[in-house]
Amino acid sequence: MSDQQAQKQAAAKAALEYVEDGMILGVGTGSTVNCLIELLPTVKLAGAVASSQVTEDKLCALGIDIVDLNFAGTLDIYIDGADEVNKHLQLIKGGGGALTREKIVAAASNQFICMVDESKSVEVLGREFPVPIEVLPQARSYVARQLAELGGEPVYREGFVTDYGNVILDTYDLDVSQPIALEQALNNIVGVVCNGIFAANQADVLLKAGSDGVTTINR
Repeated sequence: MSDQQAQKQAAAKAALEYVEDGMILGVGTGSTVNCLIELLPTVKLAGAVASSQVTEDKLCALGIDIVDLNFAGTLDIYIDGADEVNKHLQLIKGGGGALTREKIVAAASNQFICMVDESKSVEVLGREFPVPIEVLPQARSYVARQLAELGGEPVYREGFVTDYGNVILDTYDLDVSQPIALEQALNNIVGVVCNGIFAANQADVLLKAGSDGVTTINR
């Protein structure tokens, strides 16, 4: 097992401590979340709200009931990973393409717990990882031009369609030094469904796994 995989598993075990019997749990998407999903049968959940079809399928395979968010109400906690996280617990997410559904479930939860390995911790968001932007298919070219005017270099994620039938523009070279302002500016572009900056509603708790164990950082 690689050090990174061991850190993902350690972060997932730390996150499991927040999960209680009888809870309807919001479950994210990604490799670290997959480590958590493997542990969920040890808890007697009332059900789970999944942030992607991929996650929903994995939960169903373990016999965990899937609950529609419209009927679940406000969730106690949502647990997910991130592609990048800064010291303010602001994130870039969407490498798996589930950013819109992830952002909805996170917003509908009382507490957003983010679990990462140490490689995901950065000083400034967006310098290494692009900002994924979900776009209505008809607006792809228009949105790409607007992103270029903001200094970004949008790259169409070929062969990928989101759970909502939309496309992703992975946008490099955006200035993410002011994440809240950029998140809003991107949302204001006509044709943008959602973007992968989680700054206005950042994580409440960060579980960061490293070679020396898991560090808990609260907002």
